[in-house]
Amino acid sequence: MILAEKITELRKKNGWSQEELAEKLDVSRQAVSKWESAQSVPDMNRVLLLSELFGVSTDYLLKDEMGEPARTDEPLPEEGGRSLRTVSMQEAQEFLQHRKTAAGRISLGVLMCILSPVALILLAVAQDTGRLALTEEVAVGLGLLPLFLLIGGAVALFVVTGLAGKRFEYMDKECFETEYGVAGFVREQRDRTQGAFAAQLTAGIVLCVLSAVPIFIAMCLPYESETASDFGYVVAVAALLGMVAAGVWLIVRAAIVRGGYNALLEEGDYSRENKENQMRNAPLASIYWGVVTAGFLGYSFITGRWDRSWIVWPVAGVLYGVIMAIVGAVRKKG
Repeated sequence: MILAEKITELRKKNGWSQEELAEKLDVSRQAVSKWESAQSVPDMNRVLLLSELFGVSTDYLLKDEMGEPARTDEPLPEEGGRSLRTVSMQEAQEFLQHRKTAAGRISLGVLMCILSPVALILLAVAQDTGRLALTEEVAVGLGLLPLFLLIGGAVALFVVTGLAGKRFEYMDKECFETEYGVAGFVREQRDRTQGAFAAQLTAGIVLCVLSAVPIFIAMCLPYESETASDFGYVVAVAALLGMVAAGVWLIVRAAIVRGGYNALLEEGDYSRENKENQMRNAPLASIYWGVVTAGFLGYSFITGRWDRSWIVWPVAGVLYGVIMAIVGAVRKKG
């Protein structure tokens, strides 16, 4: 085992992120990242500090042939009293491939959910303004058909993807170790896709921001009658949903692939500290999103205002972040 792998393994066993280790050593996160990917090596002073922090000898860190750490203090405790599961190179590659497949399916499912009420909105307003010679019941029925088909298709995609990824669930929730060479391989893949990730994320955010443009255009257009104005605004709302759907599709697709790399490296949202917090917050999250979903469907079906009810999702997402931040702060004080 080379020095890069030893630093990575010992950092993970201590439950530290690259940022946390960098702070303890008074270096940048990029420096730690380069050490762990074998792009550079720490100087002797840093090696001595690493030895003290990890509780191992400098011989263990510097001699590749030493496979087991020569402890300078008490042995490192194993996670929860159990030995950590080891992820092989083959399993890591299969997991990354699953993430790429899941990214396409889940992002498509989210897009379908956002677009599901568009037909209902357009048909209902077209009938109400006399643009379609249909009764209200027929117009609503025709609009509900694609709504249920799209939502049903999205749910099917979510279920199939969830079942396919069942074997990898532990990577999101549990702590683990990786075999020699896995961490370097994953970092190389992540760095190679950095440009594509940034481009997709930027395009998605821009589309979401610009989604309000059709509304402003509709406000500025001259209309011959009130019914024409109503129809123009509804078309603008449909365009808004289309742009939001496209933007969210790009963001979700990029985030899921990126999350796969971070999950294998146990960095970012997948650090050991965050995994522990997620396990604690799981019951609260289930209740919260269950209530939000029930409220969205109840309000939408009772009022028929699908053109407005979609706003619950971005609001609920922001509110969820605030709630989790408050919960985390309270736990730290406790």
